[in-house]
Amino acid sequence: MLKIGSVIDGKYKILDEIGHGGMSTVYLAINEKANKPWAIKEVRKSFRRDFDILKQSLILETDMLKKLSHKNLPSIVDVIDSDENFLIVMDYIEGNTLEKLIEENGAYPQEDVVDWAVQLCDVLRYLHERPNPIIYRDMKPSNVMLKSDGNVVLIDFGTAREFKEQNAGDTTCLGTQGYAAPEQFGGMGQTDARTDIYCLGATMYHLLTGHNPSEPPYEMYPIRQWNSALSSGLEKVVLKCTRKNPADRYQSASELMYALKHYRDLETKTQIQCQKRLGGFAATLFLCFVCAVCGAGFRAAANEKIRDDYMTLVAAAGRTADTLDACGLYMEAISLDAAQGDAYHAYYDRVVDDGIFDTDEEEFLIKMNMSAKEYLNVFETQNPLGYADFCYEIGNAYWYYYSHEENRKTRALGWYESALACYEGNSERSLAYGRCRLYVEIGGFYKKMIAAQIDGTDEGIYRKYWNSLSQLKALNDENPDRELITLRMYHEIVVRVTEYARYFMDDGVPRAEVETMFDSIDADLCRMKEGAAPAVCTEIEKIQTLRTLADKIVRSTYKEE
Repeated sequence: MLKIGSVIDGKYKILDEIGHGGMSTVYLAINEKANKPWAIKEVRKSFRRDFDILKQSLILETDMLKKLSHKNLPSIVDVIDSDENFLIVMDYIEGNTLEKLIEENGAYPQEDVVDWAVQLCDVLRYLHERPNPIIYRDMKPSNVMLKSDGNVVLIDFGTAREFKEQNAGDTTCLGTQGYAAPEQFGGMGQTDARTDIYCLGATMYHLLTGHNPSEPPYEMYPIRQWNSALSSGLEKVVLKCTRKNPADRYQSASELMYALKHYRDLETKTQIQCQKRLGGFAATLFLCFVCAVCGAGFRAAANEKIRDDYMTLVAAAGRTADTLDACGLYMEAISLDAAQGDAYHAYYDRVVDDGIFDTDEEEFLIKMNMSAKEYLNVFETQNPLGYADFCYEIGNAYWYYYSHEENRKTRALGWYESALACYEGNSERSLAYGRCRLYVEIGGFYKKMIAAQIDGTDEGIYRKYWNSLSQLKALNDENPDRELITLRMYHEIVVRVTEYARYFMDDGVPRAEVETMFDSIDADLCRMKEGAAPAVCTEIEKIQTLRTLADKIVRSTYKEE
């Protein structure tokens, strides 16, 4: 054990022991020169016969955390490997674990639990959407610290793993019984994002009821069986999180986050009220059905009425000033006729109209995926090209308009891949297919590039990436996309040249190709700037500023004046 008052590595003075587990001890330390507190996790080698195996796990944990940056995660600042112990120096989180708090206070109010769960969903979404997704696998109250400001921090990444698409299953079965999902104990394929959904659901269950699922009888009952005052909507959320079959759970942290923010909408009373409000509409549909069985003429009239109502809702949405209100009208239209594309495409036009696809607008898309999944399935089945066009548009919304830079390519890629599958072999959408294929290729490059650099397998990928960028621009030259998309495409090309010039040169991309690309972009920018709106001029000026830097980097890299 480390001695209180001792100084580690000449700079970390040990002040107190603040935690003790089966494998490690955690101390509070201070860097006296910087007057900053740190937490030091010690694992003593003499206590472990299999320390070499444990050390590899610790190295993986620290390497993983070093790559991460999120307000709900601790930062690793130093790793010290001595003859006696292995020390990890990390942020000191002032507060208590949720496990300690629940032991002292019992179950917590549902408003607090929902707030913490939403924060944990955000950090899980960040982990799951990384180029190499990270599955945490051990969500439980003892691994969540509550700070004095009400925010939580997810700690202890000892069981986390990177998701490998090619793996059939996990190499080890890790997790805490009661909180762990069934697939963590083998035989059901590898763990994925839905595993963390289960663990978070079990954690919410414990916090809401005060009953620990890791203690006998290892069973989670509906939360209102313990406390009837809890929300029936929140009960449905927890039950869905903890389904044994991963396909029956929320499929992403984003979906769960939306459900938590709107759990009141799932309450039984609310549903009854909604059913009453929809009673008139249901009666109308019933009458339409009666008319339909009376003859073809009635069927045609009913269909015409639905079509008129559909277009009325779409038109009303177009006149509505508030974007989120408009989105609600689009959803109403989709509920009337899920196979028509007008409402879906109008939604896309609306949310990108201001040049930003923000998180509020994204929440509506998540809701469409959740509560109206049957509509999207109908759209795909009955109108596959319209569905593909919509997927392609949402891919563009994320790629070019999304407000969170770090996540936009990852989120866009899935939509492009769905569109590509529908476009395959269809001559009517050859241009869209070509563009979509290139976005999937470029997105794949971003997804694997860092890992390829680390593994030393990146030779040749930059030439292919450059070719994809060049082909994408060539397609856009022939059939220009939206003006803002064109400008942001140019911005990306210039930025990537400044970042990857050395790699492009090493992979055989001639300087002449780069300069030809730049000349073409310069000519387009001059043309587009004439009489352009202020927002467009701002985009152009950003690109022109970057162009100056890019020229210098290209000259320096290719060592020609």
